[in-house]
This record gives sequence, structure tokens and C-alpha cells, in this order.
Amino acid sequence: QVHVVESGGDSVQAGGSLRLFCAARTYPSSNVYMGWFRQAPGKEREGVAAITPSGGSTSYADSVKGRFTISRGGAKNTVYLQMDSLKPEDTAMYYCALTGGVGWARPPLSRDEYIYWGQGTQVTVSS
Repeated sequence: QVHVVESGGDSVQAGGSLRLFCAARTYPSSNVYMGWFRQAPGKEREGVAAITPSGGSTSYADSVKGRFTISRGGAKNTVYLQMDSLKPEDTAMYYCALTGGVGWARPPLSRDEYIYWGQGTQVTVSS
């Protein structure tokens, strides 16, 4: 069974920063694409950022480009999401997801491409 665990969510003021962390250490391979998604109340779950197994290629939603940075952690199947210049519209439950062994050159932001999901971590940004 694959366990995906997120942490780092919190309540912050607009303009502040947070760093989310995700670990999927029980997945048997390190050849995994990892992504961050978010879902606000009443809205669809949307892709925020994704990264290839090597960390050499990343994808970002237009709404977070220049403010969020996804990166691989030092341990197997771990990933960070650094969120700067946070806005109230970034308020959502943030989910980490992963999938493996496909070989995309660019990591996808479509939730349909990801198989394993965490339970989420709440990010609340107040104005």
C-alpha cells in the first residue's frame, strides 16, 4: 500500500510564505512524477505544480508562476512546494499526488494522470 503524506499547511497573512512537504516513501520505485493540487470549497481540484523524477523539468499553473516553486527533497519520493507572495485566492486544501513509470518529458498537471493521493493539508490566506 502506498502512503502519501503532506504537511506544512497553515494560516498566514496575504504576502506571506509557506513550504509544504510531501513524502511517499512506501512507493517501491523512485521513478515517480509528483505533483501538487489544490481544491477550494465549491471548486474543482486543480493542478498547481508538478515535477519529473529527476527534478529536471517542472510545470506550473499560470496562477502560481513566479510565486510557487516545486522541488525534489533529498530523500526518496519527497517533494516540496515553496509558496511565496501568498494571496487569499490561494486558500485551499493542498494535495500531493504521484504516478510512475511513464516517461513524460514534461510533468502533467491533470489530476487524471496521477494514481496515488494524500489526504491533504489546509492552507488559509487572510487579507
